[in-house]
Amino acid sequence: MDQRTSEASRISLIAAFAAVYILWGSTYFAIRVGIETIPPFPLAGSRHLAAGIPMLAWMLLRGAPAPTWREWRSAAIVGTLLLAGGNGLVTIAERSVPSSLAAVLIATVPLWMTGLDAALFRGPRLTPATIVGLAAGLSGVGLLVWRSGDGADALEPWGAAALLIAALSWSFGSLWSRRLPLPASPFVAVSAEMIAGGAVLLAIAGLTGQWGEFIPAQVSTRSWTALVYLTIAGSILGFTAYIWLLRHVTPVAASTYAFVNPVVAVFLGAAFAGERLTVRSAIASALVIGAVVVLHGSRWLASRRLASRGG
Repeated sequence: MDQRTSEASRISLIAAFAAVYILWGSTYFAIRVGIETIPPFPLAGSRHLAAGIPMLAWMLLRGAPAPTWREWRSAAIVGTLLLAGGNGLVTIAERSVPSSLAAVLIATVPLWMTGLDAALFRGPRLTPATIVGLAAGLSGVGLLVWRSGDGADALEPWGAAALLIAALSWSFGSLWSRRLPLPASPFVAVSAEMIAGGAVLLAIAGLTGQWGEFIPAQVSTRSWTALVYLTIAGSILGFTAYIWLLRHVTPVAASTYAFVNPVVAVFLGAAFAGERLTVRSAIASALVIGAVVVLHGSRWLASRRLASRGG
């Protein structure tokens, strides 16, 4: 029995990591296709509501307890930070930033999580290795957004700023999700977060006038297909897997998707959207991804030392 349980847990972990590694990596390209004819905030909000409402209804029909008011409040906080602040800003940033480079800037999430965890949440202290990793990653970000001369190969400033704020918002939401009272069932919790985050995004769409830009008759088949894909692969499978991982592994381990997503996004962007990396962008991307690898390596070594001392 124990062996079967252990095997099932191992398979669940592999499936969850595969979802956040591969499926989430593909969503950057899907967002680019979706916003061709669907405004960003309606696209982002509708995908999460379309995923969250039926998921919650299904769980309640199966006998799962409904979220309490306190749990709804927590889900609204996490959903707003992760989905409205995180995913929503990514979606609107891709109007001016290539999907592949958007994935690179979002890859800075582990950098922010490491610093925020140490500074605000009493997480592990920064070691020399993590400080080097943070410095390298931030250098990569600076190189990516730095404008020299005509700035032809630099990112559009507002789009780059939106992506960095999105990474910070996602980091806060991920760290807070482990500290707030959420439903015991991860599926109920993720459903509530998607409903709350989706509602906030649709409200922002109204405040920014994007509903006026949404004309269903003018939406292309490509964009409708992208919306369906984002709902299923990005929201139902990917986001649920991420929330599940946050409950079973450390936030930093869960955020390892950050150095796989850009690889997937770069491949899809180059193959299907004609995106290309300049030499400077390639060097900056390598710095960011390398920094994430250094951070995770240093955290892993630290945990191994602690485990050996405890044994």
